[in-house]
Amino acid sequence: MFHHWNLGNLLIENTIIDLVPFTIDNFHKLVPLKPKFMNPILKNTLAVIAGLIVGSIVNMSIILMSGSIIPPPDGADNTTMEGLQKTMHLFEPKHFIFPFLAHAIGTFAGALTTSLIAFNHRTKLGLIIGSFFLLGGIVSVCSLPSPMWFTVVDVVFAYIPMAYLAIKVVKRRG
Repeated sequence: MFHHWNLGNLLIENTIIDLVPFTIDNFHKLVPLKPKFMNPILKNTLAVIAGLIVGSIVNMSIILMSGSIIPPPDGADNTTMEGLQKTMHLFEPKHFIFPFLAHAIGTFAGALTTSLIAFNHRTKLGLIIGSFFLLGGIVSVCSLPSPMWFTVVDVVFAYIPMAYLAIKVVKRRG
């Protein structure tokens, strides 16, 4: 018995290659009737992990480039957490723009990635990403004191709303 594989205009019978015209009659041999998909739980788990990684990379990339766009104040040491704690009083409102953008855009990118990859439960998984980043923002606020106005704006607007916006973008996309 010979096995046939249709590859465009090639029909392969074991090791013998014959040219045959491609027709709709033999198309069913090329495309499986029941495609095998990844396990939905595994795919959703990988989607969350990918979202956390992408969001974190975007967040850190914006933080790392912020100092070249808006230089830190003279005498400020932003290389260590202790240095930031000691010199936070030197920071002006303009110095908080990029941390907010990093938190907001990082959360958006992470939730967008997760919602695009997820098999199902896109809204829940996108909000899980927003919650993870919110938790990280709360830890950051507790460990690194910042002005109250920034804390409120950051915690209220940078995480859950941006995750929700990413979910809406994915839903609108279809």
